[in-house]
Amino acid sequence: MELLWELAGWAGAVAILSAYLSVSMGWLKAGKGFQTANLFGSVAFIINGTLHGAWPSVVTNVAWFLISAVALVRMREVEAPAQSVDAHVQYPGVPDSTGQMAIVEALTEALPVVGSVPTAADARLAA
Repeated sequence: MELLWELAGWAGAVAILSAYLSVSMGWLKAGKGFQTANLFGSVAFIINGTLHGAWPSVVTNVAWFLISAVALVRMREVEAPAQSVDAHVQYPGVPDSTGQMAIVEALTEALPVVGSVPTAADARLAA
């Protein structure tokens, strides 16, 4: 039976690390698959850590489990309408792992506004 719990711990490590690697490399979006892998991985770590008395690991993985569970519930509540396969779905409470928004925001802030019409607020700032 002890071997089963050891295997559960290793399976949890593989699930969490492979999900993290996949999202970090852009092979997987931070969505349901990512959160499900984290959920199952954290449960396996909770079981393994409890049997080994590794309480800091157990507490960390209980938090990891709760974060994943809440994210999955939120995703379920906000089911996105049918979209094309290439479309990026951004769920509330889940960080944008693509980095696209940060790039767009940085570019739009860095570019000067060309041909803008001065407003009353601009006139007050100039005074």
